[in-house]
Formats: sequence, C-alpha cells, structure tokens
Amino acid sequence: MKNIINNKSILIKKLVVIPSFVIAGLFINSCSSDFLDQPAYNITDTNTVFESLDTADLFVQGCYRGLVPTEMYYQLGAGDTVTHSSEDGSTNNSKYNICNYQYDAYTPNTVTGIYAAMYAGIEKTNIAITRLSLMEPSAKRNSLLAEVKAIRAFCYHNLIRVYGDVPAVWIPLEDADPNDPNTLYPKRTSRDVIYDRVIADMQESVNDLPATGTTTERLTKAAGNGLLARIALYAAGYSLRWDLNTGSAGTMSRRSDNARVQQLYQIADNACAAVINGGTASLVQAQGGKSGFEALWFNFDQRKFAVTNPEMLWHIAEYGANTNSAFGVYAMEGSRGGTYGSRKALQFILPSYYLSFNPGDTRRDVSCTSYSIYFLNGGAATDTWVNVGTTFSCIMSGKFRMGWCVAPQAADARNLNIPILRYADVLLMYAETQNYLNGGPTAAGTAALMQVRNRAGIGNIPAPTGQQAFESAIVQERKWEFAGEFNLRTDLIRMNRLASEIDATRQAMKNLSNKSGAYANTPALRLYKFEKNAQVYGDPFLALKYIEITNPAEIAIVQNVPTSAANYAAYQTALASIVTAHGQTVVAGDKWYPTRMFEAYTSTFNGNARKAVGFTSGFNALQIGNIIYTKPTGSAENGGTYPNWIEGGGDGLFYGFVPNKTELLPFAAASAGHPLVDNPNLTQLPGY
Repeated sequence: MKNIINNKSILIKKLVVIPSFVIAGLFINSCSSDFLDQPAYNITDTNTVFESLDTADLFVQGCYRGLVPTEMYYQLGAGDTVTHSSEDGSTNNSKYNICNYQYDAYTPNTVTGIYAAMYAGIEKTNIAITRLSLMEPSAKRNSLLAEVKAIRAFCYHNLIRVYGDVPAVWIPLEDADPNDPNTLYPKRTSRDVIYDRVIADMQESVNDLPATGTTTERLTKAAGNGLLARIALYAAGYSLRWDLNTGSAGTMSRRSDNARVQQLYQIADNACAAVINGGTASLVQAQGGKSGFEALWFNFDQRKFAVTNPEMLWHIAEYGANTNSAFGVYAMEGSRGGTYGSRKALQFILPSYYLSFNPGDTRRDVSCTSYSIYFLNGGAATDTWVNVGTTFSCIMSGKFRMGWCVAPQAADARNLNIPILRYADVLLMYAETQNYLNGGPTAAGTAALMQVRNRAGIGNIPAPTGQQAFESAIVQERKWEFAGEFNLRTDLIRMNRLASEIDATRQAMKNLSNKSGAYANTPALRLYKFEKNAQVYGDPFLALKYIEITNPAEIAIVQNVPTSAANYAAYQTALASIVTAHGQTVVAGDKWYPTRMFEAYTSTFNGNARKAVGFTSGFNALQIGNIIYTKPTGSAENGGTYPNWIEGGGDGLFYGFVPNKTELLPFAAASAGHPLVDNPNLTQLPGY
C-alpha cells in the first residue's frame, strides 16, 4: 500500500482530496506555508506519529488548520440581509455575484475552495480517528479521539450547508482500495446519512473532551456540546433537497422522518442544556466602562482571551508572521492609510439592519460603524487622521475593526482569531429547541433569550408568548447578535426563512429609499463631531458622536454650509449653539459637520460640509467600493429612481436569488481541479 500511495501520484490527484502531512506544519499557531502545498505524507509518517500521545496530539492540533477558508466569510459571509458586498459592480466579480445569489458552475461566479479545504480536513481527521482508535484507551487518547471526530463533523457540516449532499469518505486514503471506483470517483451521499453518522460520533465521544482547557482555540466539552447542538439543528432543519437518482428540481424541506426531526431537536436541546448547566460558560458582561457586547469584541480583537473565554467557546487560532487565512482583511471600517495601512472595506452593512436596532441596544455600534478612517490633508506621514462620518449607503462592519486589534507582523496580515461558537449562540439555540419541542416558549427558553437581550441592554422588551412569534423573535435576535460571524446566511436557510427575509429586506430598503412606511420619519440630516483617530492599535474608540437634526429652524442653519473659508468660523459658532441645545458640551476647538444621510457620501453638499471642517485633498473618497459610497440611498436623491445597488440594472439586492435553487451552490466545473470536472460520478445541483 505504501508504494501505491507514494508512487501513483496521478491517481491520488484524482481523488476527492489531495492529502498532505508534515509534522512541522501541524502546530496550532504554525506560520508555515499553505497546508496543501506541503509534500504528501506516507504510512511510515503516520505510524510514527501515532506511536505516542504527544506526537498524536501535535497531529490533532494540525487538524485545526484550514477549517475556515477565506471564502467562508469573504464570499459566503455576506448576502444574509445584514452584511453585503461593496465591491465595484457585478461583472466578473465573484464576491458581488455570490452575495446576491447569482451563481453558475464556472469561476468566478461560484465558490471553488471550500470543497477542497474541507476534504483536506476530513482526510486529516480520518487518519487521526483511524490511528487513535488503534492506541491503548486512556483519558488523553479518548479526548483526542473526541476532538478529531468533532472537527470532522464540522468539516462535513460546512460542506453540506454549502453544497447539500456530498461524497462521504470515512477512512484515510492510505487505507482505501485504489482499484475501487468509489475510491477515485465517489458519488453524492445523502446529507441525512452523513449528519446522522457525525452526530452519533459526537454523542458517543463529546463527554471525553476536557471540561476546560488551556485555550478555547481547542475544543472543550462546552464547545463540543455547542457544536453538536448546531449540527443537530441543521440536520433537523430545512434545506434544498432533490432526488439524487433523477436529478429533478428540488424544494426546501426537512427530512421526511418527522420522528427523527423531533429526536434531533431533542439532541440539540440536551446538548445546549449541558453547556448551560455545565458551569464553565457565561456571557461577557460590562466592564472597564464598556458594555458587555463591546467588552467581548474589544478584548477578543486585543487577544485578551482570559476575558472572552467564558463566552467564546471555540475560535480558530490565527497568529504569527503569516496568518493561517486572510480573515479580517475584508471585514473592517476601511482605512486610507496611516498606522493601519490602506485597507479597503469590501463589505458593508445594509442600512435597514443598522436602523433595526431598538434604542439602547449596545450591539449596534459594535457591529456597525458609521465612520471610516481617512486623512485630513492629503495623507502625508505627518497628516491628521480622522474618524469621518459616513452616510446610510456606507455603514461598515465593526466587530473586527482595525483600531481594536493588535499590531500585525505584516501589512496584509491580521492577528485576529476566527470566532466559531459563542455562548450566546448556545442560549439562542436552547430558546429555539425549547420553543419547538414544547409547542411554544417555555420559562427556561424565554430566560435564555432574555439573557442575551439583557446583556445587549434591551431586557425591557418582553419575549413573545406564541410559538411562531417566538421563533421570529429568535430569527431577529440572531441577526442583531451574530452580524459578521458567518452563520446567518445558512441559519436563515435551515429555519426556512431565507426567501421571506430576502423579500422583507428588499421591501424595507425600498421603503427606506422612499422614506415611507417604518422609515417615514427617519432623520435625514446628522451633525457629526469632528474627531481625530488615535492611529494606535488598541484604540478603544467605539462610535462617532452625532446629533440627528429634525427641527426645521435648525435644519435651515445646518444646511447653510459656507463655501468660503472666511465664513467657516461663524458657521461653527452657529453649529455650537445647536449642539449645546441638544445637551452636548462644547469646548474650545470642537468642530461639527453635517451629513445628508440619504445622499451619496460624494454629494456636493456632503463634500462641502467636510471641506468646511478642514478636509482638503481626498475629501470625497472612502476606502470602500464605488458602487456604494458614491451612490445615494434615497430615491429622491437619485433622480426619482432607486439606486442600482437597491434595485435595477442587474445590481439590485439579491438579484440572482431563485427560490428552490440558489439556497445551495453548484459544484465548480470550469477546469481540472474542480469537483465536477475531476469526478464524473458527481451530479450537478438541479438548474445548473
């Protein structure tokens, strides 16, 4: 077998995975080259590794590498009615197309890397499971075995929620029969079969995970149970299903065995209860002058995991001269330069989401930033850097903002770990399972929901009492809580809410654009305070101060923006009186500037307002896609029609969405190296 594996590389390349293994590349915080670029392992390697628990542990640590490839958030992290792509235009732009559900089987309009990355992870875990099973049972051996079973389950979960039914591979390549056609060209396997197996694996072993660990970068019992709950809910939930034999069009449905659906909800419920009652997990609460939600994300970005470990049950290690993925480079508030370098925000937050928060909800200004970092006078090294206020069309992601992070070792790197599972998710899953299993919310389920709301500062909003209303409340709570954490898109699918949420978001954005319905009284004019950016990593800055101007007399004064420098001082004096009238203290040197929120950032009025406060070169530019920041939100401000990014011209919100088709992605089929080209036994998703 060894000679087959080592010598017949042409056959290996046709397999579902291209396995590789080098001990030096398997440390959890390793900075080595990409895993798939490394030399292939052989049987001698693996036999040697699994001769001791210490080296086996190193192998298991290496199984965490590559679990969240860039595409999981850079492309599939948007399109969830919260986060959206801001890249310029839809032509040949995979991020923009995929965000809007415009797929095909050919690059660049489909995801190509997740398939290979997940099967690379499955191959590593298959090796570990097989070899660990041959070792003498012990607490350490059993813990490692539970760890890799959970990692394998996570890989299959990612494949299924992206592609639906996928090939199932349960043994290492080195143990497979190279003459078996199923080895070289495996067919799709029912997702129900795969889910049931990995769930059984986890049920059998999750209690072997350590109750606590030296780091939550590795799975503990709480994280294992939380992951089990998540996977069980997906296995019980809705997905796009079709007949694998006929290839006929699919529909959004649950598995047909309702008894199994009930059982899966109970498995999820039990797993959540185990975490809640386990005594090791809790929500981060207010501290150091920060709300609990702000303290969570500021400390997570600062890598102060002792603060965040009780809530951040599992996160993927990303630290070193080269990060293990490009995470964080694309999710930020945008910077033109300075200490943070030039960072273009490639995603933005839909204003309908930004405006959905209840008053007092501390999550809004953490998850959303209505500012970008920009230079004042041209960008020289001695320039002043400013947190410049933006409009509704360019609200940006905030949980992983640059100023909150630690300094990277390289300009194109970020020392951000990848969050996978939080205790808040366990609480909301428990509220969901209690509601489903009992035909309505229970006291325990309601208490779980209210824990999340209380931490957010909206505990005064009562939980609904009806089953459907309670489920809808959970859907909305998940959106408020988990923006930018890469699960909302597929959460909406498993709850059969994607189509309805997309329709509701489209209508909400039209209403906002027309200033009608719920947005009829949305203030259109803000006064932003002129505030400098500290230009240091670890800057605790949260949100730019602003005042919404709705009084007609004040509007008249604020909108009288001077175009001559000789009148700037008098204008600031007039603004100071308004600011004082709104309860703000004005001290010497304070400056404010207006922004018309429904206009483009680059409108004449908004540009003149920034010039009046001191901006010179580049006063009308932002580090975000032109399709967003140069466009208005309002239809009136766009000549009486919706801006293209909202509707029309092939660029409107979710323009490619087709129910019972685009809930899943097709297999890539453009060239060698893509699943559908390399494997003639794979069938394409119906409709492609």
